[in-house]
Amino acid sequence: MRNMAICAHIDSGKTTLTESILLKSSFISTPGTVDTGSTTTDFLPAERERGITIQSASIPVKWKDWMFNLIDTPGHADFGMEVESASRVVDGAVVLIDSVEGVEAQTKGVWQQLDRYGVPSRILVLNKLDRPGASFHSSLLSTLAHRIHPKPVTLALPVASFEVQDYSRGEPGIQGIVDLVKWELWRWSPDGSSSRHALPTNVEEIGESGLLPPSHPLISHLVPARTALLESLAMFSNDFMEHLLELPAHPSAYLTVATPQVMPTLRSATLNSDILPVLCGSAVGHIGTEMIMDYVGELLASPLDVSDKMHISVPSVRLLAWKVSWDKKRGWMTFVRVYSGKLTQQSVLINSTRGVKERASKLLLLYASEAEEVEELPFGSVGVVLGLKHTRTGDTLVSTQGRSKDSSPFLGITPPPTVMSASVIPQSHADLEPVEEALNSLMRTDPSVRVETNEGQLLVHGLGALHLEIVEGRLKDEWKAKCEFGPRRVAYRESIGLQETTPSSTDWAANVGGRNVTASVTFSLRPLLDDEAGDVTWDDNLVLRDDGQPLPSPEAFHDDQDPWAHLSRGIASTLSSSPHTSLPLSRTCIEVATFHAPPDAPPSILSGASAFILRKYIKKRGRGPLMEPFIRIRVSVGSDVLGKVMKDIVEHGGEIFDLAESSSSDENPSTSFSQEGVYVPPKWLSPSTMSSPSEDGQAIRVKRPVHAVAPLSQMLDYSTRLRALSGGHGQFDMVAAGFRIVHAVREAEILREIGRA
Repeated sequence: MRNMAICAHIDSGKTTLTESILLKSSFISTPGTVDTGSTTTDFLPAERERGITIQSASIPVKWKDWMFNLIDTPGHADFGMEVESASRVVDGAVVLIDSVEGVEAQTKGVWQQLDRYGVPSRILVLNKLDRPGASFHSSLLSTLAHRIHPKPVTLALPVASFEVQDYSRGEPGIQGIVDLVKWELWRWSPDGSSSRHALPTNVEEIGESGLLPPSHPLISHLVPARTALLESLAMFSNDFMEHLLELPAHPSAYLTVATPQVMPTLRSATLNSDILPVLCGSAVGHIGTEMIMDYVGELLASPLDVSDKMHISVPSVRLLAWKVSWDKKRGWMTFVRVYSGKLTQQSVLINSTRGVKERASKLLLLYASEAEEVEELPFGSVGVVLGLKHTRTGDTLVSTQGRSKDSSPFLGITPPPTVMSASVIPQSHADLEPVEEALNSLMRTDPSVRVETNEGQLLVHGLGALHLEIVEGRLKDEWKAKCEFGPRRVAYRESIGLQETTPSSTDWAANVGGRNVTASVTFSLRPLLDDEAGDVTWDDNLVLRDDGQPLPSPEAFHDDQDPWAHLSRGIASTLSSSPHTSLPLSRTCIEVATFHAPPDAPPSILSGASAFILRKYIKKRGRGPLMEPFIRIRVSVGSDVLGKVMKDIVEHGGEIFDLAESSSSDENPSTSFSQEGVYVPPKWLSPSTMSSPSEDGQAIRVKRPVHAVAPLSQMLDYSTRLRALSGGHGQFDMVAAGFRIVHAVREAEILREIGRA
């Protein structure tokens, strides 16, 4: 069994590869396409209308002796929560790169998410090698330039064409692949069918075998490529190193090393993240799909390989809920990963995160939008449980029998911080309650959505304009909510004031059970330093206990009698709304110095006390600097409009930091991983990237990428602006770049915008 995700930047071919895998595994007989909205995993109306993946889709795939629980994830940053939750439960990932663009912004984003949840084994696939401008060479260099992995190891080389003249003409394409591990040649015909042929183990016979024309430029490069592969693997295995040293000193010696001798070392190095296996192909042409599936089975981790997640010795059932969705017919559907034991229908479970009892009424295997009811979900499997009423994303579920110390909750799933909000306006007063109920249900399915009431106005916060647009559509389509969204507004933040003063009193009195009770809490507050990291679960604040250790967020507590749980809730309540501007507070270090409550008083008194007293501290220090979200943007335009595009970005508060000629030069060379010891195939391997003159003798004009950082508030209409500037030929993508303190003029504009001037 392999639990694996397919991840990438938007439009890199994830869903197309998923469709190709389903075709090759005989799950479907005819592949759909993203352009026609007919793919298996993009089944939501909004996905088919827009041609993008909005939610992660799980589908079991049988391939040879393996069962893949495959999760197709979104590539758009606005739906990063879907990648976040999928990354938490997979043991391996296939990360795609568009070989025309190289590593892109969200490629690094999903890579960091996989790092955050310790996904041990990954395979990199250079996709779209059939497109003009695709480059194996530049794409591989971009993995080093963007610090994806210090040791990418090429397992396969593309055959752009079996006609030698196509290389000299610079024709784009991919017609075959040489598997350097198994030492064989794959060849694809135009109808998508493939054939594989063993390569000779003698250097002189390769050109004479008839598999490649004798004058083919790839022939002279095959032996050096396999030599580099085997020597790279030998660095991680003494036994394999000794085996290579015992080979005779002959040019063909490395060609005689059989696959069974290579595979154990290759798999071990992959599981330990010592290397990053690199494959290639074209998902739209189904080229390389079978090879990818073979290596997923042979290299990626199984549930038994992941020692820190393996609880097979524990007899009781342990599950992690990694996603919750709503279905009109089936009700609440909870996606789970079984980490120990075997889950059966009608099992009674304890949600150890929330301390409530649940019953698993039905178990399903979900094939995208289609479901198959099953009697059980065994160890390591991914499935769907019906009937859970209280469980949310990130909750741990355990069986009521055999509970032990191992029933403590798993590490949860942290939603990304919101960057944009909109007001929700019910059509009438009678619609207010149904709209609020719909929003609460939607928040259960999408934890990255946050809802609050501010001065009587209902606000919904999301990860971007597209995210809020999808949220609005879901409210109307799935929950029939009668409401409209107001104008989008970016989510500003306030930092703590700089006046180092404390309130005169740190007590709080309340009437509990007919008697007055006084609790006291003292805090130590300061702004975070520029190089000091905040806690994402506290919206980039740092909240510490009296011993200097981090205080968990309220969602992490499951003991309602723990006083720290109530202190955490009170602090979270105050940080969500500044007494000066009603904006959330960020970049603040808060340490609970002391606290006291009467022994006979309920611990919940500390929640109100900490919220009230912390608010007094913040109010006493005065209003702090305001911050607004910035985005990192990459614009690709022709040289003729480059100047106009750069001027527009600067005029809207942006800062240009790079004009890269290619994807491999996007980063500062001083921060890139070294090429030393890394085999990088030559440029001519992808002939369409070699400079070739056009018919009129002029060089083919290529687009120039512009990299910049800009305030999100000034880029909400950038799609329209770029279309006008570039005549419709410009492309751009953007990812969050955190919050930055604004200057005085901008601060005054923000205060006027939020009605606090």
